[in-house]
Amino acid sequence: MSPIHGGTDALGVPAHDFSTNRNACGPCPAALQALAQAHAAQYPDPQYTALRARLALLHGVAADAIIVAASASEFIHRITMHAAREGAAMASLPAHHYGDYAHAARLWRLPLAARDGAAEAGAGLHWACAPSSPLGQPEDIWPCWSQPAPAGAWRVIDCAYAPLRLEPGAAVPDGVCDAWQLWTPNKALGMTGVRAAYAIAPAGVSRDEIGALRALAPSWPVGAHGEAMLTAWTTPAAQQWLAQSLQSLSGWKALQTSLVQRLGWQVLPGSLANYFVARWPQAQQGAAMPQLLDRLRAQGVKLRDCDSFGLPGCVRMGVLAPASQDALQTAWQQARKDHGIL
Repeated sequence: MSPIHGGTDALGVPAHDFSTNRNACGPCPAALQALAQAHAAQYPDPQYTALRARLALLHGVAADAIIVAASASEFIHRITMHAAREGAAMASLPAHHYGDYAHAARLWRLPLAARDGAAEAGAGLHWACAPSSPLGQPEDIWPCWSQPAPAGAWRVIDCAYAPLRLEPGAAVPDGVCDAWQLWTPNKALGMTGVRAAYAIAPAGVSRDEIGALRALAPSWPVGAHGEAMLTAWTTPAAQQWLAQSLQSLSGWKALQTSLVQRLGWQVLPGSLANYFVARWPQAQQGAAMPQLLDRLRAQGVKLRDCDSFGLPGCVRMGVLAPASQDALQTAWQQARKDHGIL
């Protein structure tokens, strides 16, 4: 079965797309300007030398620790391939997680292990997300990960939403050790149509292993526009814009949670980021839910069904501006009416 994603579908770009977690304040102007100035006629440097130096400076690590990737999903498959080739015995996942972790593990025939202390202490590929998706909460695995990783283990923290955290505090807690970090700035910059990402190797990983992961990628995994976006990500202008956008998103989130509660939906608590999960009323779950989602989509409003996350009857909602929230309210009322729900 193909992986399930939000965003653009066979009907085109939704007018009001709550189904993805991109920064609704974007696209970032500084990043758009960088894309306009990208050298599209030329190949990028295949080693991404200047880009890796800038990303390393941003994170306070050595440039050799940076691995450029075509996207987060591409690196998820790449490191799964690497771990399987090097003898990983299984993959452990959060209870609710991005589907590509499991999809890649199945492709490389890594058994999926339930998240518990025994699994985390074993050799294998271990995933976490900071903050988690779809719930936007801190992972419960951080205390375990404060201890050194066992031999033959790969810990990977998906930092896709770390820059979009709306609550104070570090997205990746201090003390977490031996973990790779996977960064996808296109979400924070509000431009998920541009595909590019990077990983940061933990201290102590050998140059040979970093080289092996680089060698698993095709030549030029990121084109000129992805390179331009990642370069823009490192600039003060982009970081300042992001900080300002988080203030807007915080206000919009408060309005949006209030709206869905007025619609009779239950907001699942604990989200720290620019998205949250809401459970629909019992009468609108089950067989009625796909029909109502289709009716909403026909009105230009798209929501992300959380059944694939292991949360049936729920939707994940990226925070959008008040005009889109108004459209959601109108579409929901019409969808209920069309479905015979007064």
